[in-house]
Amino acid sequence: MPTVPPASTASDAVDVTALLERGRTLATPVLRAAVDRLAPPMDTVAAYHFGWIDAQGNPTDGDGGKAVRPALAVLSAEVADAAPEVGVPGAVAVELVHNFSLLHDDLMDGDEQRRHRDTVWKVHGPAQAILVGDALFALANEVLLELGTVDAGRATRRLTTATRALIDGQAQDISYEHRDRVSVEECLEMEGNKTGALLACASSIGAVLGGADDRTADALEKYGYHLGLAFQAVDDLLGIWGDPEATGKQTWSDLRQRKKSLPVVAALAAGGSASEQLGEILAADAKSSDFENFSEEEFAARAALIEEAGGREWTAGEARRQHTIAIEALNAVDMPEQVRARFTALADFVVVRKR
Repeated sequence: MPTVPPASTASDAVDVTALLERGRTLATPVLRAAVDRLAPPMDTVAAYHFGWIDAQGNPTDGDGGKAVRPALAVLSAEVADAAPEVGVPGAVAVELVHNFSLLHDDLMDGDEQRRHRDTVWKVHGPAQAILVGDALFALANEVLLELGTVDAGRATRRLTTATRALIDGQAQDISYEHRDRVSVEECLEMEGNKTGALLACASSIGAVLGGADDRTADALEKYGYHLGLAFQAVDDLLGIWGDPEATGKQTWSDLRQRKKSLPVVAALAAGGSASEQLGEILAADAKSSDFENFSEEEFAARAALIEEAGGREWTAGEARRQHTIAIEALNAVDMPEQVRARFTALADFVVVRKR
């Protein structure tokens, strides 16, 4: 796994687990109340997706994800000298959009597992996955606009812009699966849209709700955008080499979906015998009618070629590079040092995670 540059003494002292839990604790009651507005059975389907109930409708303490976005949203409110609670509607709105995308992505990608349980489309059917995803997107805008303030309108504009970029990124991701070659630049653009845009919004939306000016919000968005690229680079590593027990996904999950993720794209661009051999194999895979029946050994061989060609090392380095750019973006923002240390600690956490 990639490592990050040494954190400052201040960020070393930050309890990241407590920071994540603060965002989750503040946002979850408001998130649940928003989901409760949905008409049956969408409310139940959404509750299953969020891990609040099992497939039979029984309450459960499911894995609700890392909660990085809510943590960032409530933290960013403090940049504007506002209470963390001011960022809660933004945190909830971003979570609703994020989960709208997960519901649709799981269906489009054919993913049967998320967070160690069957995905919504697998349990409740494709139609419910589409409808509930659409409903969550609508709720996200409601949660912000019902605040009725000028700053809520500014926050909504940033959220809708980020959402459109996210959708652009998913469209690019799907189209790349059917191409033999994708450039590193194209892959980074796609991942900036698909992951960076929403993390950028999460990093600034609380500040916007707290009355921060656009210059401050833009700098926080730059931090979040590059943090998103670091986050996705790590995700791409986990998508090939991650432990299924930790990730909740199949072994070699991204290879099974023919994803043109950063390690693959970087390996294909590297040149050399391993790169050429990988290109020939992946081109043959695209034409294979038996791809879904490939053995573990066949996927392991492809992963080994990606590593031999340098794709794994390059992606780890890119995660570190994007992490550095994110931290440097904070220099443009005047904020309490404690708040800056928390932003830095969250960035460190994103790049060293294992799931």
